[in-house]
Amino acid sequence: MTTQNRLAQESSPYLLQHADNPVNWYPWGAEAFERAREEDKPVFLSIGYATCHWCHVMAHESFEDEQIADMMNEAFINIKVDREERPDIDHTYMLVCQMLSGSGGWPLNVLLTPQKNPFYAATYIPKRERQGRPGMRELIPWISQLWQNEREKIAKSTDEITRAFNKSNAFEPGERLDRSDLEKAYRQFKEQFDKQYGGFGSAPKFPAAHNLMLLLRLAARVEDSHGIGMVEQTLTRMRLGGLFDHVGGGFHRYSTDREWLVPHFEKMLYDQAMLLIAYTEGWQSTGRPLFRQTAGEIVSYLMRKMQHPDGGFYSAEDADSEGEEGKFYVWSPADIRKALPNPKAELALEVFNITEEGNYRDEASGRRTGKSIPHLRKPIKKLAEERDMTEDTLRSRLEAIRKKLLAARQQRVAPLLDDKILTDWNGLTIAALAKAGRAFDNEDYLRQAERCYRFIADELMPDKTTLLHRFRKGEAGIDAHADDYAFLIWGLIELYEATFKSRYLSRAVELNNTFMARFWDPDNGGYFFTSRSGEELLGRKKEIYDGALPSSNSVAMMNLLRLGRLTGNTGWEEKADQINKLFASDIRKAPTGFGFALQSVDFTAFGSQEIIIAGPIDNDQTKNMLRPLHHRFLPRAVVLLNDPADEQIGEIAPFLSNFPVQKGLPTAYVCQNFSCEMPTTDPEKMLEMIEK
Repeated sequence: MTTQNRLAQESSPYLLQHADNPVNWYPWGAEAFERAREEDKPVFLSIGYATCHWCHVMAHESFEDEQIADMMNEAFINIKVDREERPDIDHTYMLVCQMLSGSGGWPLNVLLTPQKNPFYAATYIPKRERQGRPGMRELIPWISQLWQNEREKIAKSTDEITRAFNKSNAFEPGERLDRSDLEKAYRQFKEQFDKQYGGFGSAPKFPAAHNLMLLLRLAARVEDSHGIGMVEQTLTRMRLGGLFDHVGGGFHRYSTDREWLVPHFEKMLYDQAMLLIAYTEGWQSTGRPLFRQTAGEIVSYLMRKMQHPDGGFYSAEDADSEGEEGKFYVWSPADIRKALPNPKAELALEVFNITEEGNYRDEASGRRTGKSIPHLRKPIKKLAEERDMTEDTLRSRLEAIRKKLLAARQQRVAPLLDDKILTDWNGLTIAALAKAGRAFDNEDYLRQAERCYRFIADELMPDKTTLLHRFRKGEAGIDAHADDYAFLIWGLIELYEATFKSRYLSRAVELNNTFMARFWDPDNGGYFFTSRSGEELLGRKKEIYDGALPSSNSVAMMNLLRLGRLTGNTGWEEKADQINKLFASDIRKAPTGFGFALQSVDFTAFGSQEIIIAGPIDNDQTKNMLRPLHHRFLPRAVVLLNDPADEQIGEIAPFLSNFPVQKGLPTAYVCQNFSCEMPTTDPEKMLEMIEK
């Protein structure tokens, strides 16, 4: 049968991976659905992403198999979608899969009518039946028979699915979330906490940085010393374990085991960004040097491996290379000895726990492979004591070893780099770099955050107030979704508070106005995931669940509160209150699933602060006022600089005219609950008022 695969001209690295399949793949679009109507065939929709291990497995087993491809081409119109390019499609049909099967994941495979209505959904499908689970060989003829002979049953199923979908998206507003909900979330996190290894629950374990951020906020408010300890232990264990890449820096996607030892080896940009924030805030809260070091290692990885020459950041690195998951990252003792001379090799083997039997098992057989995932069983301080050397000496030796191993590893076949640049994930990265640059007084981090924003502004903002979602190899496209606006606005707020360049706050306000106009639900409140002009699928969804990533409504709620305080626009705080009430009932049912949304509740429930420093930005005394604010963990505070020479800030925040320089000296105003302390020109006095 002649193959007419239409993916070769696509931009997505994931679609290009399937451009040579014998399956007649179409990209998502009118042509495919028109053909389905003409030929009266169901649509086989397959959703995945370029660095997805099980997507590769299904592709090798089925989509590259001539016989399976012939069956698919005969029975279906076949569509490939990159979930990272089209999260709107993915979110819609993933919810359908979860409703039908009770679980979700990728690859996501959905059978649709030519009208885009789903009637069957599954994740990974093997080539042949396995353990009672139908394979592609059994599924295709069964679906064909259903389509030919039982169309009424399909129609009934699609109607029921559509009704259930719309019902799941109809939120019943409840009473405003408050302190009692935060206390309930805290208790549940405490119950789920793994006291031995850190993290929550058992395997698999995801980093879920936003949950750690919430616990840091609650730790000071809940009369229980365990709060900060849960975060400290989790951040430490993740950094010591195999979840962290001890040779190249950065974190893998999640741990397949309870101990944080064996990761799923993908590296996602969003995980680096969120974990950079968690380690930065962890350092601000505890002063632990390891957390500052880890933040620096994440940034080094981003700069070395993930950055476009013009400043934006790529999406992900694959788990697989040469057809095997993790092959790029694991080591045998022979590998180590080849890369390093003695005694460095023996030190590396001991410290990173590289053994002859190995700790990495073959995925299919479960047998040990003789390869090991580098990890630490003890902190460097303890390892140094055991070797009768100073901590600095051991660190220096291990850094020299790491560089040698990295050079050796770079001779291997590297995993695929998914080099598309996504506005939403870059927004998170801007927020993270700005936060870290501010906390650690690191001008380079701030420069990189600003470069990344300039890239987005130049390439993905066609008219400076609207956004596109994806850039790759000189081409930008796809209308932005709610995540793009919410995450980039967050990045701009962090950039303003790190640099006090008012143009960043101005742009955040402009984008927030566009976001409100295009995505806000005027009837019930909350932001839809797609804009008013977006493609209609089963219905316009609103996202609130904070999974691997925080949701658009969770981040937007915090943005509205902070922008309201920074500009004096109380209308935005009222919108945040609407979001709070809209999702309150759902959040109350399972608060640990909403770790970012609850940060906004914390921001308001315990009384946020507005700290205004009046003075020229280039004045040393002004800097002496600002610097201690940067180092402290102040999650319920917004900071404004009223620089007399900055006319723009007065236009954005007119109320600043009430907070002038006093006696010719930089002056601090600390306000809480719409009432301000007496102004002070003394940095120590300012800190006392903040602590009080």
